[in-house]
Amino acid sequence: MQEALRKLDITVISDVHLATLASKAKPLLNYLKSIQPQTLVLNGDIIDSWRFSRNYFPKSHLKVLRQILKMIEKGVQVVYITGNHDDVFRKFNHTKLGNFSIVNQLELTIDSKKTWIFHGDVFDHIIHHSPWLAKFGAAAYGFLTAFNKFLNRILRLFGKHDMILYKSMKERILKEKKVLTNFEKAIAHAALSKNIDMVICGHTHIPVDKTIITEQGRIKYINCGDWVEHCSAAEYADGKWNLRYFAPDEEEETESPTDELYIPDKKQMYRSILEEMKVASFF
Repeated sequence: MQEALRKLDITVISDVHLATLASKAKPLLNYLKSIQPQTLVLNGDIIDSWRFSRNYFPKSHLKVLRQILKMIEKGVQVVYITGNHDDVFRKFNHTKLGNFSIVNQLELTIDSKKTWIFHGDVFDHIIHHSPWLAKFGAAAYGFLTAFNKFLNRILRLFGKHDMILYKSMKERILKEKKVLTNFEKAIAHAALSKNIDMVICGHTHIPVDKTIITEQGRIKYINCGDWVEHCSAAEYADGKWNLRYFAPDEEEETESPTDELYIPDKKQMYRSILEEMKVASFF
């Protein structure tokens, strides 16, 4: 029996990095199929144009896109906020097609509080002052992901649990820091100068839910994490924001032509096109 969908006012996800080996598309698909939000905010780096290749875009990644389209068809407002890895879409800022829109930032007033949602790369000094270093880091990250997958295959042969190398290293560097990072300081300063009460961003891949206190004032700060390492999302329901973690389930689902997200292979697609055109097969 199918579980009832969780009703949410808003859900925010970021840093999915579809089209890369690191993307946890299957858990994300299961998460999207488990919720019924009024608004879905895709907070940047959803499709990774930096490492995009026509040779790698598996069915599980396509299914995520199709599920989002299904949600749009069912009346969910989907807002795509651009990030640095999908900055190719920034030229389409303020584009709106029905329930779907593309923006660089989103400002909302919720329960009389001003909430500011953006990806966050504009506050990352490395992106602006050393773009080559950012590109190099992305390439190194891709290599480490491939090596990590190879390592996990070996670990499974010996009955060991999977491990995520880059998650362990990054959390050791960032998550245990008690002092504010320059990234957080810059965001807090900008937000307080705009009289914002709450900020939601992504970019760092580290989920955080805290209050930042500075000489200017205090602000609620949520980083919604990613769908590469943490499988996390920021959710608003029942009058409050929560940072939610979704348990990954990498088991492959059995595909059926009756499944609304079923994706046929190339031969099946050609055959269906010919049947629709009512002509004989040439293949």
